[in-house]
Amino acid sequence: MAGDGTVLIEGAQTIFRNFKGKEGPYNREGDRNFCVLLDEGTAKMLADDGWPVKNLPGREEGDVEQPYLQVSVKYKGRPPRIAMITSRGRTELGEDEVELLDHAEFKNVDLIIRPYNWEVNGKTGIKAYLKSMFVTIEEDELERKYADIPDAHTPADGLE
Repeated sequence: MAGDGTVLIEGAQTIFRNFKGKEGPYNREGDRNFCVLLDEGTAKMLADDGWPVKNLPGREEGDVEQPYLQVSVKYKGRPPRIAMITSRGRTELGEDEVELLDHAEFKNVDLIIRPYNWEVNGKTGIKAYLKSMFVTIEEDELERKYADIPDAHTPADGLE
C-alpha cells in the first residue's frame, strides 16, 4: 500500500465486470464496478486496514475460498484513468467507452485502487474506487492480422 492509501495490483484478475452499470440482481442501474481477486497476503493487509474484503466460496467441496474486493468506477468527482492496450496502441476510455471492457478478454490488468473513508449514522468504513487501470486485451489471430487496417466506419454510422 502506498503512503496515500492507494493499492497497486499488477497482473490483477477481475471478475463480475459491470463497466456499463447495467442493473441486475446484485447491482443498481448506473453503478459501474468490478471485483478484483486478491492473494491471501493482500487480502489480510486490506481487511486489517478496514477494506471490505469478501470471500467467494470454493466451487467444489474442499476448494478454498477466494478473497476479493469490489471496486467502484465513478466519473463524478475524480474520474478514473482507464487505458485499453491492443496491438494498435493505447486507447484512453472515457465514461462513454468504458463498457467495451465488459466483454473483452483480458491478457493483463494493472490497476490502482484508492480508498474512500465514509461515515453514515455513526458507522464508518472504506469503499474502494478505481484510480487508474491499464488493460491489455487478448487479441485473436484475425484481430492481429488486420490490426494495421484503419477503421472506415461501423454499421452504427449508417454506411452499410
